[in-house]
Amino acid sequence: MAELEIGTIEDMGEEVQVWVAGRNSRKTTIRWQFTTKDARIKLQHPYPKI
Repeated sequence: MAELEIGTIEDMGEEVQVWVAGRNSRKTTIRWQFTTKDARIKLQHPYPKI
């Protein structure tokens, strides 16, 4: 992977848009590693119920 020099926030936004477009064109999916129930247990401490 080539290194990029990102000099401004605008440059960063453009790079993100290129990355998003590439992922979307490949129809990239996410493979979740645990269930919603497991996530609620694991994240109970950082995200308590209101």
